Amino acid sequence: MQPRRMVADIGGTNTRIALFDPETETLRAVTTYINREYPHLEDVIARWLADLEEPAPIACCIAVAAPLSMDRITMVNMDWSFSRGEVARRFGMEQAGWLNDFQANAHALPHLSGEERRLLHSGKDGASGKLATVGPGTGLGGATLEWAAGLPHACPCEPGHMGLAFATPEELELFRRLAPSGGEIYAELLVSGPGLQRIYRGLGEVRDLQPDHSLSPADISGRALKGTDTLCLASLETFCALLGSVCGDFVLANGAFGGLYLAGGIVPRMVDFLEGSTFHRRLTAKGAMAATLEDVPVHVVTAPQPGLLGAAYAPL
Repeated sequence: MQPRRMVADIGGTNTRIALFDPETETLRAVTTYINREYPHLEDVIARWLADLEEPAPIACCIAVAAPLSMDRITMVNMDWSFSRGEVARRFGMEQAGWLNDFQANAHALPHLSGEERRLLHSGKDGASGKLATVGPGTGLGGATLEWAAGLPHACPCEPGHMGLAFATPEELELFRRLAPSGGEIYAELLVSGPGLQRIYRGLGEVRDLQPDHSLSPADISGRALKGTDTLCLASLETFCALLGSVCGDFVLANGAFGGLYLAGGIVPRMVDFLEGSTFHRRLTAKGAMAATLEDVPVHVVTAPQPGLLGAAYAPL
């Protein structure tokens, strides 16, 4: 019998930790921590274990929003750095698995119920093959999932650092204002929470409107969803269009024609808006590959904790 395992999903803003019981296939003691309130990841884990009202687990699977090529992990969107081996030893983890955060999201896909995903585009009946998951949050993450010898294999990817192209005259003007000196526009620069702020402020310049620089990404999307602010509305529409372009490129680059699953901290809160936007038209606007992309089913992951779910079922 597999042991209970601590599962964690460490993002750029929040860390979520829970206990997974393989016997009942349930998550309990689910807790969310705000990263900026803790100087180190170890402090978060220690706090969770101190509050756990049962024996500490001896196995863990931890998903991190960072590349995992070496033992020492340095977070991309915050200032945490830690050793995987030292974390496991400090907390007595005899088995320890480590995943990229979207690699964990990919492992969750086979375990989503019908109520934990929403269909945006049906695609071709019986579509099969490699799956892709993409999601904007503090950054822009992605991964693929395919099966080999009947076992799922998730591959972490970095779509946030792919190049991003404009598709309209207004986007060209936006890019001209936002392009870093001597560099290109990469996807995460605009297709992320901070990216939505950049779009909002950049469109303000393009349209000769005065943006409110105090607005957070949540404020901008909230006003857009209410329809109370034309600049916020235009910004979210542009965000959805660029997300579509990124997703089309990502599916093509990885050959993930079995289905696309949108996740992350932003998209599940705006599914109706996304469905009515140019997102899917931009996803399929890829020349000779348009018909192929029309066949790809598109879902939004609405499960509350897909990263924890994936970490629960991923092999250690």
